[in-house]
Amino acid sequence: MFRLLASVALTLGLVTGAAAQERVVNVYNWSDYVDPKALDEFTKQTGIKVVYDTYDNNEIVETKLLAGKSGYDIVVPSGPFVQRLIGAKVFQKLDKSKLTNLSNQWPDVTQRLAVFDPGNQYAVNYMWGTTGIGLNVKKVKEILGDVPLNTWDLVMKPEIASKLKACGIYMLDSPEDLFPGVMAYLGLNPDSKRNEDLTKAGDALFRIRGNIQKFHSSEYINALANGDICVAVGYSGDMIQAKKRAEEAKNNVEIAYVIPREGALMWFDSFVIPADAKNVAEAHEFINFMLKPEIAAMNTNYVSYASGNLAAKQHIDPAILNDPGIYPDEATMKRLFTNTAYDERSQRTVTRLWTRVKTGR
Repeated sequence: MFRLLASVALTLGLVTGAAAQERVVNVYNWSDYVDPKALDEFTKQTGIKVVYDTYDNNEIVETKLLAGKSGYDIVVPSGPFVQRLIGAKVFQKLDKSKLTNLSNQWPDVTQRLAVFDPGNQYAVNYMWGTTGIGLNVKKVKEILGDVPLNTWDLVMKPEIASKLKACGIYMLDSPEDLFPGVMAYLGLNPDSKRNEDLTKAGDALFRIRGNIQKFHSSEYINALANGDICVAVGYSGDMIQAKKRAEEAKNNVEIAYVIPREGALMWFDSFVIPADAKNVAEAHEFINFMLKPEIAAMNTNYVSYASGNLAAKQHIDPAILNDPGIYPDEATMKRLFTNTAYDERSQRTVTRLWTRVKTGR
């Protein structure tokens, strides 16, 4: 009996020990933003289990991280939020000795990311893109005729937007992504924090709000792909996804994405590790794995966003690599700008102005 109990105890001890040694990494990322096969391959190669949760806006991430004990080892916020949360000491510095694949990153993208993360100490770019205009080309041309489509005039000029209202316009529900482009359109500094500049942008949006069918940050993808709307202001990769869905459905809807000639916001979503992460070694392994050129390309081919990994280009689908809406040419790159985080005063101003735009009051 004693031997039996001892044997059971030993077995339980081994099981408990094995469970305790199970390696895991808890990832919090945007929805539909990674190829599931990449996660499977990571687990296959490292033995580390991936617990993967998703979100659809930066504010949710910010709230969770500021509250502390989020339970996540990796999050993927956008540039200004990275900047603000670094200031709040929410992240820990990366151990670059464990990120041997950093050499694959795109120097120009890394340099631009340093606006939010001086010295690139906390963040590694995952994907980047632009905020511009998605179009149902046939419907727009039927209404407007043969006019330039690569301009903010389509949505910002009331006399033009009012014509497109009949076929449907959706716009991002994200003032941080909209105000910079509007200010550039108005000839103002797109990164301005001046109350009068922000107010001018808010007023311009208020003037065209009656032409906007819906403010939403993801529903425009299917609406555009299905032909339910003809114009959407949103993220570059989302527009390419809409184009793919329309082509797969063979519904005769031709989608194009344009970067407005007046300039557009360049955004960055980057890997960061929370200061209170429990699985720091696993987090570094995950990031380093995602920086492998073939894995970075796998994810870009899946989501249709530009990768911050320069070495991945040789593995990326030529249809994506040669699409100027995803990988802009050098002249277009010069028209792209970044926006830094709002301070408390300017954030209150933007929030007030955006509430007025959405409610009409």
